Amino acid sequence: MKTLISAVVCAAALVSAPAFASKDLATAKGCLACHSQGADTKIGPGYAAVAKKYAGQKDAEAKVAAFIKAGTPAGGKTIWGGPMPMPAQSALSDADAKTLAAWVIAGAK
Repeated sequence: MKTLISAVVCAAALVSAPAFASKDLATAKGCLACHSQGADTKIGPGYAAVAKKYAGQKDAEAKVAAFIKAGTPAGGKTIWGGPMPMPAQSALSDADAKTLAAWVIAGAK
C-alpha cells in the first residue's frame, strides 16, 4: 500500500512539474515581459488567447515552437495585428521552445 501511495504521489509531482518548469523558463527567457499568462494583451497576446487560437490543431505545438524560435519574419505582418513584431529566439534550444510551446498551448497554467 505504501508503494502504491508513493507511486501516485511521484506521478502527480511529475505531471505537475512541467507547468512550473515552463513558467520558470518563460520568466528566465523574458517571455513574460511581453506576454501575460491570461488573455490580457501586453505587448504580445496573452497565452490564454494563444491557447484558444490553436485549440484542437494537431500541429499547434510545433507551429508555436517554430514561431518562438523564428519570431515575426523581417518585414512580415504580426500574426495578432499588433504594432510590435515578435523577435526571434534563435538561441533558444529546440527542447526549450517545445517545452514553452506545450505550456502555452495547455493554457500556461
